[in-house]
Amino acid sequence: MSRETIALASDHAGYGLKSLLAEELAKLGHNVLDLGADSEESVDYPDYGRAMGEAIAEGRVTRGVIVCGSGIGISIAANRNPAVRAALCSDETSARLARQHNDANVLALGARLVGEEVAKACLKVFLETEFEGGRHQRRVDKLGQA
Repeated sequence: MSRETIALASDHAGYGLKSLLAEELAKLGHNVLDLGADSEESVDYPDYGRAMGEAIAEGRVTRGVIVCGSGIGISIAANRNPAVRAALCSDETSARLARQHNDANVLALGARLVGEEVAKACLKVFLETEFEGGRHQRRVDKLGQA
């Protein structure tokens, strides 16, 4: 696995899991661009989903991980940016398929829904899995037209 910079963003509910995933990324040999939040003090998830979208759209990173309590709100916020294909995953299979079939560039996780080991497994699979292209490419191209 080649060293790359992976962006991380969370709201207050996802802060603990985001911190754990930052450590995991370092162990895997990646750099981390931490877009916040910086504590468990209440913040608004749309701000952090937007920050991820901007980081992807501006080319500061090509992939990222976002976390909120359920993963739903922050993934909706991030996906408002056309450069983002955020996939809410709850297991290794969904993380693998998000990459293989959807060329997802952002992994979304729900801190209140997945345990730490599952989150780490999702992250590892997400980073290791390549996009299959082929018939999936035309579908991904259509996402940019929506």
